Amino acid sequence: MCGIVGFCGKLSAKEVVLNGLEKLEYRGYDSAGISLFENGKIKTIKRVGMLSVLEDALKGSNLDSNVGIGHTRWATHGEPSEKNAHPQNSNDGTISIVHNGIIENFMELKEKLTKKGYVFYSDTDTEIVANLIHYYYKNDLKEAFKKATDEISGQYAIAMISSHDPSKMYAIRHDAPLVFGVCKDGNMVSSDVASIIKYTKEVIYLDNDELVEMSCDSFTIFDKEGRRLAKKISLITWDETSATKAGFDHFMLKEIFEQPKLINQLVSSRIKNELPKLSFMYSKEELQSFENIYLVGCGTAYHAGEVGKYVIEKWLKVPAVSEIASEFRFKTDFINEKSLVIFISQSGETADTIAALKEARSKGATTLAITNVVGSSITREAQNVLYCEAGPEISVASTKAYTTQLIVLYFFALQAAMELESLSLEEVKNITKEMKMISGKIEVILENLDIYKRIAEKIKDDAALFYIGRSLDYLTAKEGALKLKELTYIFTEAFPAGELKHGPLALIEKNTPVIALLCQDNMQEKTISNIKEVKARGAYTVAIAPFGSKNVKEVCDDVIFIPASIDMLSPVTAAIPEQLLAYYTSVAKGLDVDKPRNLAKSVTVE
Repeated sequence: MCGIVGFCGKLSAKEVVLNGLEKLEYRGYDSAGISLFENGKIKTIKRVGMLSVLEDALKGSNLDSNVGIGHTRWATHGEPSEKNAHPQNSNDGTISIVHNGIIENFMELKEKLTKKGYVFYSDTDTEIVANLIHYYYKNDLKEAFKKATDEISGQYAIAMISSHDPSKMYAIRHDAPLVFGVCKDGNMVSSDVASIIKYTKEVIYLDNDELVEMSCDSFTIFDKEGRRLAKKISLITWDETSATKAGFDHFMLKEIFEQPKLINQLVSSRIKNELPKLSFMYSKEELQSFENIYLVGCGTAYHAGEVGKYVIEKWLKVPAVSEIASEFRFKTDFINEKSLVIFISQSGETADTIAALKEARSKGATTLAITNVVGSSITREAQNVLYCEAGPEISVASTKAYTTQLIVLYFFALQAAMELESLSLEEVKNITKEMKMISGKIEVILENLDIYKRIAEKIKDDAALFYIGRSLDYLTAKEGALKLKELTYIFTEAFPAGELKHGPLALIEKNTPVIALLCQDNMQEKTISNIKEVKARGAYTVAIAPFGSKNVKEVCDDVIFIPASIDMLSPVTAAIPEQLLAYYTSVAKGLDVDKPRNLAKSVTVE
């Protein structure tokens, strides 16, 4: 959601902060702003719209300093406007802050400060924090910053500068992402390492309520009680080029094409002597002690969890439940110390998922996180972690994170099945053999893009579109529907093919596009029957099916053929054509593929 960048060093803060904000554009925003020093006083420039509007406002300006903060805002409190954009300043202009999150007790604090004579010019909760810091300032900026942040409740990452000491910057986090970069030419903070990597690979992942005080050549980190901390410096393993388009028209297309290599690396590094070998696994006794298994996530991660539930039940022969994170907290009656709850999040910062994790831990459950981001909040809250190792995913629509989440879930289920002896070693070896072939199959799919462009032209102007499938195909269809709706703004829904007669068939009329998944051998005949039902009512039908599938060309208007996979692995290969279809339809409509409207990559507020 909102993005924070702050720099304190020997370089131009304006250049560093603007460059950092550019790297955070994928998070989604409606306005942007920056605060710098001019003759020892804070100068704040804010604009509504794209970051380029702010950059234009700064062109030709001599405004610059070696210390500065910047922000891209996603409106939560107050409409998108210059007055509501960040940074927000205290009434006298001596304090300037940027903030990501939500201050839950802002009304109470606003009332308190209003009685003290403070005036509020924006509709934001952030302006309240700036004035609260000012209220507590008694010639000690760190103490004022700490007192103010101790008084607020909610989720927040905050960075502050002040004209009382233009050489310093302060930052703190509580349940919102904030990473500290140790640079050769200074120090910086950001919501994401993507905006730091150009300047350093050395970072410190701040834990909740840790406050960092920094100058151009030093920094000190304090815990909640004010004690100095010696924090470990972590090394970012990828470089700046990983967060560029590398010659592709969009990040999404680049990330789609990265999948064969990433999956090959993920698979090959986790197979030893034809058997799965994860960095972490529960013992047979621990697995047998779990009375229930839950998989929890939001959006695409939830869809990965649904596939994971199916796989766990088939391979481990135990019941599992997949749940949307925002709903999970209201369904915890059966969560206890004999529960295993698996939390899935690309960013590791998804607010609903982290809140669900905390709820599960409060009930005594064993928690496991599957994430793509080392050092993210979820990795510090969960007891154990498995990484997707997909590298930075910039496009809002998830592609490579989804398929690598599936691969990690497959390995988890396979190794757990070995421990429980619910699959024979021969069965496990056969599956790992098939997994080794996935990347090659995806490469075949990516060889022919013309069919996606052609179908995109046919469906780009439709008001509604439907995906259908059965069993695993239905789960894959749900992910395809999500991709298409978020990228093209076409109302898209997925239905179990067998449910058409129970309501959805009423939505079919002449030329309504229906995309059918037929990637499981034992489901094809029944799904073909359902295709005929919608075809008889005038639907334009597209099938995604393995090469050699019988009778599919005869009943469908268009067919996207893909290499066959064993049923359990079909969600990985079948996801690729869904991603390409959503991508090319968005391109055909002339939309912003990487940053669809109203959406953010990392949803850090509930």
